[in-house]
This record gives sequence, structure tokens and C-alpha cells, in this order.
Amino acid sequence: MHTSTTSTVPLEPWSATELAEATQGYWYLDQAPQGEIKRILTDSRHAELGDVFLALKGERFDAHDFVVQVAENGCQIAIVSHPVEANICQLVVEDTRLALGHLGAYRRAQHPQLKVIALTGSSGKTTTKEMLGSILTRLAPTLITRGNLNNDLGVPMMLLELRSEHQYAVMELGASHQGEIDYTSNLVQPQVAGILNIGTAHLGEFGGRDGICRAKSEIYRHIDQTGTSIIPAADDFTDTIRQAIQTEHCLSFGNGGEVFATDIQLLAQSAIFTINTPQGSKLVNLPFAGAHNVHNAEAATAFALAIGIALEDIVAGLESAQGAKGRLNFIQKNNHLLIDDTYNANPTSMRAAAEVLAQQQGIKVMVIGDIGELGDTAAQQHYMLGRDLVSVSGIDFVVAVGEFAPATQEGARSTQYGKKLQAFLNQEQALPLLLSLIKTHQPQSMSFLFKGSRYTHMETLMADLMEKV
Repeated sequence: MHTSTTSTVPLEPWSATELAEATQGYWYLDQAPQGEIKRILTDSRHAELGDVFLALKGERFDAHDFVVQVAENGCQIAIVSHPVEANICQLVVEDTRLALGHLGAYRRAQHPQLKVIALTGSSGKTTTKEMLGSILTRLAPTLITRGNLNNDLGVPMMLLELRSEHQYAVMELGASHQGEIDYTSNLVQPQVAGILNIGTAHLGEFGGRDGICRAKSEIYRHIDQTGTSIIPAADDFTDTIRQAIQTEHCLSFGNGGEVFATDIQLLAQSAIFTINTPQGSKLVNLPFAGAHNVHNAEAATAFALAIGIALEDIVAGLESAQGAKGRLNFIQKNNHLLIDDTYNANPTSMRAAAEVLAQQQGIKVMVIGDIGELGDTAAQQHYMLGRDLVSVSGIDFVVAVGEFAPATQEGARSTQYGKKLQAFLNQEQALPLLLSLIKTHQPQSMSFLFKGSRYTHMETLMADLMEKV
């Protein structure tokens, strides 16, 4: 875990007895620490006096190797799966990864009044989570998943930050393998939970969308019996999703659902629509662009209604919501608009971003990096993407960067708009073309949208271009 994912707020302290009880571990040589314990960390670089260092073991690393070092830095407690020769109190557990889960679940159980929303899906998770955060934090202290702490390590790390003043929690759950959401939703114990959509992200790991649907549907297993299951009404997999539901209460969103938008006006940087719900209808001025964000707002409304929030509070929260960094952030530089959508990408969100770009002013250029985690379908998916992006009316140029740029270019060339797309293997090669486009079209204004999977770091190319315009 890096510094950006570490909380700065004082956490609720632990005692040595609680640590042993939560993890079902034992204190090596009966040496238990005295006094309060302030936080549990998995990053050896930040462990200091008053902390517990939890030594995780992965395929390519073993943090037990750092126990001596953290002891020398003043940290006096470690959670280990085998005793280490070091001058430090050691809580020995069967498996440190599972111990982290036990600690998160223990902390969750100490807050029985907490109302928890858990959500998953192939795209839109972060934005829907931010919208829900905006709705709920207006009303009461709310714990919201930070960054990408949504896996079997991140979810318990977030639960460790629960404090007595929290009344709500919005937990984003990600799936990179079968069983992961079953595990994390059991830790979280939500009253309201559901799937946003079944897309093509992580296709490689699940061997197809059926596998993705099975993995994500695990979220319905751990909803409180008196709680509510949230489902997308118009997804290809809606019928399969319905079969996974175990609660009496269920609320659907989207076309044909109980919570849906009508009278939608998509503007360049926002959207206006009427949200229709079992509690009535209201006009929403949403400060997010794109039809996909109207859909995210439908989902956020359904989750919030299910946890007991009044419709007018939901609308106020939606209207004051802000996007996460790298999620369709609009930056004006001289007479050019740069849209930073570099946080991540999948085939669905890439197409949605193109529709947003098409709404902008001037010459429109889409700059895309590779999409990861597509397994054997990667070349084919990039081919289809190239074909579709150049066909979006209003987009003047597509610049593809990365290993799969040639496949994207082949897709573009299968259409009459093949000349719109240029392919480059790296960012250094792409930058001169972007600069020449600006030069050629002066003094016209231009709109650039940058997007790619996290590992492609498309924000670097955007920053390089901004320096020069």
C-alpha cells in the first residue's frame, strides 16, 4: 500500500487481546504488547511506534523479510505466519492474508449500526461510488472506498478505518478471480448491494462474460436478509443476475426498471434529466457528461433509496458530486480542451468516452492507450474498437498508442474512415503527430480526450502535450 492509500485520520485503537481474538492467533513466547495500538499496516516503509506491521506473503515477495527492519524503525508489533528472529512482539497466525480479512470483519462487527452499500460491476464503479459518497456525506460521516482498495486486501484495509461516528459506508468490490467477491462481501456485510453491469473487463481471468456474471453475482450472497438487492434492468445478464438474489426486497434501475431517467439532454460537460423512482420524480442537473453517467446516476439513486435516503437528498447529492481524478476531467488550456479520462479503460467505457468527445467543440481528437486484461480476445477487441471509434460521427482523429495499436488500426481500415486513425507503438512517437495536428488546424480550437488502461499511463502523454500548447 502506498502513502496515497493510507488514512490520515486517527483510527480507533486496538488492544493486544482484540488482535489475538480477531485473528485467532497467539502471542509468540507469550510476549503481548502493552497499551493502545493505533493502526495496522502492510507497508513496511510507514510502520512506526504504535503500529502493527502485518507481513503479507505473495507469489513474488515475502514481507516477513522486512520484520527486522520495521523493528529497527521503532515498530514493536508484527503479525506473522511464522515466528521471525527479531526484537519485536509477534502475533502468529495461520495465514496473514486471511488474518487481515479477520481484522476487517472484526472491525465491521463492532459497528452494527453502520449502513453499508456494496457495489460491483465491469464499468462505472468508481463514478457511482463517488456519486453515492456525495449523496451520503452531506447527511452523515461516511466511509468510502479510496482509490482502488477494492480487492481481498484493499477491502479489509478500508474496514480498518471504520470509526464510531461513521453512519454509512460505500464499499466498491472488484473481482479478478472467482470467489473474491464472495470473500469481500462477507467481510463487508452490506444491507444494500448489487451489480452495475456485466461488461468485458477482466475477460481473460474469467473465460467469458458468463464467468464474469457468476463472479460478480457472489455479491448477493451476503446481503442482510432484511436488506435490498440492486439489479440492472436492461443488462444482457439481468435474468441470470435475478437468479442469484436471496433477499425479499429488490430494486432495479435503468430502462424498464423501477429507477430510470427520462427527458435526457446530454450537454458537452453535463446532463439534465428527470429521475423517476417509486418515491416520485425529480429534475436532475448532473455535473457529469455522457449517457453512461446518467446510467451511473440511475444506479446511485437506486442504492441510496434502498438504504433509506429521501429523493430530494439524493438529487442534491448528485448535483454536487465531483468526478474522481482521471475520470472525464475537463481542462481548458488556451483555446484547447483536454479531457483527462486516463484513470482506466475497458471496451465499454472507451466507447462511452468517444460519445462524450463527440459532444465537444472544434476539431475532436481521441488519444487511446491499450486496454489490458482482455486475455486471448485482446487483438479482436482492439480491432472492433478501432472500427467503432472512427465511425463515431463528430470525431475527427483517433490516435492509438501501444502494443495493440496496429490491431486497432486494422479495425479502422475495415471501414471507410480508416484514414482517421494513426497508430504508434509508444507515446514518444505519438507526441509529434499531436503537435502537428494543433499546428495544422490553428487558430481553430481543439478537443482532445485521453484514455487507456491504468498501466499505459496516458496522463503522461497528456501532460507532455499540455506543456507544449
